[in-house]
Amino acid sequence: MLRSDITMSTSERRAMGDTYDMLRSSETTLASPGTLPDIAAVTELANDFFRAMPGPSSLPGVVQPESQLGSAMPIAAPAFATQLPQFGAALPAMPGVPSIGRFPSAADAQRLGGTSVVPFEIASLSIAGGPISGGSGGFPAISPYSSYNAATDGVGSPFSMPLPAFDASLSSFEPLFRTPSLPAEAGTSEVAASAPRSAGSFYFLDDAGMQTKPVALPVSTQDSRTGSPPDLQIPRRQFDRGSVRRDFPILRERVNGKPLIWLDNAATTQKPQSVIDRISYFYEHENSNIHRAAHELAARATDAYEDARTKVAHFLNASSSKEIVFVRGATEAINLVAQGWGRRHIDKGDEIVITWIEHHANIVPWQMLAAEKGAILRVAPVDDDGQILLDEYEKLLGPRTRMVSLTQVSNALGTITPAHQMVQMARRYGARVLVDGAQAVSHMPIDVQSLDCDFYVFSGHKVFAPTGIGVLYGKPDALADMQPWQGGGNMIVDVTFEKTTYQPPPSRFEAGTGNIADAVGLGAAIDYLDQIGMGNIARYEHELLVYATEGLRTVPGLRIIGTAKEKAGVLSFVLDGFRTEEVGAALNKDGIAVRSGHHCAQPTLRRFGVETTVRPSLALYNNVDDIDALIAGLIKLKRQGR
Repeated sequence: MLRSDITMSTSERRAMGDTYDMLRSSETTLASPGTLPDIAAVTELANDFFRAMPGPSSLPGVVQPESQLGSAMPIAAPAFATQLPQFGAALPAMPGVPSIGRFPSAADAQRLGGTSVVPFEIASLSIAGGPISGGSGGFPAISPYSSYNAATDGVGSPFSMPLPAFDASLSSFEPLFRTPSLPAEAGTSEVAASAPRSAGSFYFLDDAGMQTKPVALPVSTQDSRTGSPPDLQIPRRQFDRGSVRRDFPILRERVNGKPLIWLDNAATTQKPQSVIDRISYFYEHENSNIHRAAHELAARATDAYEDARTKVAHFLNASSSKEIVFVRGATEAINLVAQGWGRRHIDKGDEIVITWIEHHANIVPWQMLAAEKGAILRVAPVDDDGQILLDEYEKLLGPRTRMVSLTQVSNALGTITPAHQMVQMARRYGARVLVDGAQAVSHMPIDVQSLDCDFYVFSGHKVFAPTGIGVLYGKPDALADMQPWQGGGNMIVDVTFEKTTYQPPPSRFEAGTGNIADAVGLGAAIDYLDQIGMGNIARYEHELLVYATEGLRTVPGLRIIGTAKEKAGVLSFVLDGFRTEEVGAALNKDGIAVRSGHHCAQPTLRRFGVETTVRPSLALYNNVDDIDALIAGLIKLKRQGR
């Protein structure tokens, strides 16, 4: 029974009651004695139950945003037992997030080997009391910048309020959610191997340990006067495809009377509800300029902005947030390096090396610099599959090579370049290296320290964050070796009419008022991805890419452009008898969004003898139904002809 001091609306009580009735009526079929439950049915009913619960915002006197984990509760996965020392113990309490009883034991997981989702015992549901800590969701507690600090009344962010705890006993549901009791086996250390993988299975589920490993948020590397956020242990949510799709409200849109199928992710990604809510919260409660005021809202805004910088550093595995510069996008970041570093270090006769599969944003700035300085632009070729010819690339490197700038993933072909190897090859000649990660960050884990590049750039809108915000990562010595590109407020220490003294990096490169709210939104997007795990996303998308590639090859007259062995979730093709814009328009009638055109990569496409392609591109919320609809639409178009 819920405690009587928890207030619920009539609709909430009715929803909970309906769910309770469904669970009770399904008990005999879901968890009959001696049999395993129907996993999919239990999972869906469990998620329905938790969605019906009153959220923290309905508790009297509590002001708090919705949980970053979304509307569905995470369900544990079998291999989780072998990966966490606290397995079998209670889920670590998170402020504002319902905590759950115990995970299945290692023996449970072994008994259920191969099952992708395992229901677990729920002893009680509670909201952890006490002050809400900052760090994970981008909602800080008392601001270190705040003039209302502990020296006064301790009033800071609204999230410093203690939460009243509540319990909701669910003992009546234990027969449905309890993992079947199994005798523990001594010395059990690994989950038994699952059944052989069938074609089209989602093998990312096999490694459940990576899905559920707690993420330790980094200790802040901001100026020491700001303090450090707590080192929280946050459990990752289970990568459930249905739950992920529900996190993106735009996927409920209808286009031409059909459900929207978004396959234009290489152009821009959609935004989860948590990002939308975080931006809305910023404008409702924190909106202010940053760094230059003593009032409370300036402190909140500064905290949120700098916390986002720290999250980006963690996301890229940079060693410090001081290595992160906020810009408008990858294009501005490349131009900043070309102007701030290139103008200072590249002279007549020096050489800049790029590749044949670059986006225009990684061609034009270097062309402009070469023309201005009298430098030489060299281009590494690719083979007929769209792969870099490394032997030819190395021939371009020499004592006059000053900069190598290369993409990590081709936006037109999906080719994953051997970036790590290419960086090391350039290092042997003393060149600086910039890696364009705009198409990589949404598909795979990024580690700039392992990559060892001098600069790394990406755009927020490619990684489920807002437009108008991007990132330049730079090694400390590389940033220190750059001159400011723009001048103005915020990037200065002192200004006289005779001389200006600049701030150290990264502030030196952030002149004027930055895109504060969208930087905060980028932090929220990174929180969302961290909860799922980029490794999980990479495995899932790879399987989906294989499925889509095989399916497209069944369409008569379709030619895939770019067939590298290592690819991310980008597919380009042409269809005999149809202009690419005709294909895009026909698919749009069925609610399917793809990109048709040259994709700001004209030299790339001309290498393959085409001017434009149709480009479906994948993200974590896409599924095989989306791919099936795409293929059906193409086959229908071919049958109809012109």
